[in-house]
Amino acid sequence: MSPEFDAYDSSGRLLAEERAGDNAPPLSVSELSGMLKRTVEDRFGHVRLRGEISGFKRAASGHLYLALKDENAVLDGVMWKGGAQRLAFSPQDGVEVIATGKLTTYPGRSKYQIVIERMELAGEGALMALLEKLKAKLAGEGLFAVERKKALPFLPRTIGVVTSPTGAVIRDILHRLADRCPTHVLVWPVLVQGQDAAEQVARAVRGFSAMDGSGPTPRPDLVIVARGGGSIEDLWSFNEEIVVRAVADCTIPIISAVGHETDTTLCDYAADRRAPTPTAAAEMAVPVRAELLAGLGEMGLRAGRAVRRGAAQARERLEMQARLMPTPDMLLSPQRQKLDQLSDGLVSGLRHRLADARAHLGQAGGALRPALLRQHVQRAGERLDRLKLRPDYLQRALSDRAIAFDRMSRHFASLDPDRPLQKGYARVMAQGRLVQSVAAAQTAGQVTLHFKDGTVEAAIGDKPPLEKRPPVAISPSSPRPARKPREANETPQQDLFS
Repeated sequence: MSPEFDAYDSSGRLLAEERAGDNAPPLSVSELSGMLKRTVEDRFGHVRLRGEISGFKRAASGHLYLALKDENAVLDGVMWKGGAQRLAFSPQDGVEVIATGKLTTYPGRSKYQIVIERMELAGEGALMALLEKLKAKLAGEGLFAVERKKALPFLPRTIGVVTSPTGAVIRDILHRLADRCPTHVLVWPVLVQGQDAAEQVARAVRGFSAMDGSGPTPRPDLVIVARGGGSIEDLWSFNEEIVVRAVADCTIPIISAVGHETDTTLCDYAADRRAPTPTAAAEMAVPVRAELLAGLGEMGLRAGRAVRRGAAQARERLEMQARLMPTPDMLLSPQRQKLDQLSDGLVSGLRHRLADARAHLGQAGGALRPALLRQHVQRAGERLDRLKLRPDYLQRALSDRAIAFDRMSRHFASLDPDRPLQKGYARVMAQGRLVQSVAAAQTAGQVTLHFKDGTVEAAIGDKPPLEKRPPVAISPSSPRPARKPREANETPQQDLFS
């Protein structure tokens, strides 16, 4: 091995040093990454790849990030927002596609990737696989359930049609509606094929559903989503998830008439009714006016016959009942006889009642003589004189009440608890209660002595005898003298009550 390699392979140096013959300055990481990026972009400026989508993600900015893989390799890819808006389908994991773009590197992560400019499904098999996968997903969410289907109105006043305004479909629908039953039609023009077709169809369906009918434009009672026949690529807009969800969420009943009878899209599964052709959708939407008029005429005739038949039968039953019913004279003859009897009895009863009243009045009038009335008034006056109140009776009663009140007052004064304090006694209280024994005083510890001229606080404990204590004059207003510190040989003061 040459000495130059030995010098490069040596280890343990702290600083890099220039070597003899070394004319290549060291590159920075950014410089090397830029060189690799230019090399890859120059060599692979245009490539077409076939692979399966994996790890698909749509960023908030609108850019798409994914990976293309096969059995042995994986390549990261990115599709900017402008190219993503031009896609004719919604990418999903597991779909095989052909991507066209250029290779580049991402220096921030030391990896290479493909910048996709155009992406297409890899054949009709991949398209059908994507369709079945999306169908299974939406069916699992219940968007095709029978319970979600709404009944079509029998005779809608306004019909909304979502279709191209220039194609033959709208003319067929209008012509068929005019033949069967002229109806007010609102057309929401949309693209039915190509880029932005799915967004326009979904926006139209949601627009009809959001109408409240308060403005000059009435809200449709029924919506028809229609398109003519074509290949699966031509009808793919009606397989887009955004269209299927808009149809399933619509609050107005919807008829899907996309393609011919053999064509089926996911929009047909989400709609409330599927029509094989746009003309058949118009026939489902409205009944035949002539048939309605004929039916109404027939029902009018039947109603007239039913009314006449009922009236005739009622007349017959009435006549039969009338023959069986008794005549008015037969019904009223007993009541008439009873009325005559009551009339006769009423007159005689009034006469007897009047005679009894006259006799009773005569008896009562004989007792009302002036002499008897004056005698009755005189006796009442005598009773009133005997009931008059005399002043001597009132004075005697008041004197008796005063004597009783004075006796009661002296008795109450003798029961006053503060009266013994005037004779030099004291009342001992502890915590608001009267102390009646030595044991109670010792238990309380602190008592209040109530005298006639004030109160004194006293502590119950070991105190010196009374003869050893100096006399102290205590008054309610004078402060208590300060206690002297106890000497070491001083005998403890004894309790006054021990």
